[in-house]
Amino acid sequence: MKKILLLLFLLPAIGVLAQSKEYTASVEAYHKEQNDFYSDPEKSPLTPSDLKKFKGHEYFPIDASYRIEAELIRRPDALPFLMKTSTDRTPTYILYGVARFELQGKPIELEIYRNMEIMHLPQYKDYLFLPFTDETNGLESYGGGRYMELSVPEGDTIVLDFNKTYNPYCAYNARYSCPIPPKANNIQLAIKAGIKLDKHK
Repeated sequence: MKKILLLLFLLPAIGVLAQSKEYTASVEAYHKEQNDFYSDPEKSPLTPSDLKKFKGHEYFPIDASYRIEAELIRRPDALPFLMKTSTDRTPTYILYGVARFELQGKPIELEIYRNMEIMHLPQYKDYLFLPFTDETNGLESYGGGRYMELSVPEGDTIVLDFNKTYNPYCAYNARYSCPIPPKANNIQLAIKAGIKLDKHK
């Protein structure tokens, strides 16, 4: 009887461990995909000199608490606007919705956008864009903020995974024009997840 009770207590822990390993593996696969892309001379945004030195990005430790299922408040009546970039280019975006969640005991709302110039292309029909800044910028992460790619969800929640973020291309190469995260998406916390400063600069 004692063995049966011990097994019952152990089973939930085993399940959590297996789920954690599966999640860690999924983030590691995303990081590998990023590094493979940046290592490809045909696709990489790196300058030729930086590409020669590139051995992979540096990331914060994977932390599942930064994978968040947020409430999604859609904004169907939002009007298009011109988003500021690191150059004079001003692409047209529209507010898709607001993600509302709590992190480290603090309520947060982040705006999620669609690029109106590409949203009608088949490969981008479900593409959503979340640029943000936080208190790690300029210290542990790129000073201009970081990006997260999302897909249009079916319901009224959306998963935000800060472990799967990436830097604007202009962090590596001045020839790129990158959207500047709007003030609405300035998180008053240190988001110690995802990609860090480019250690090759």
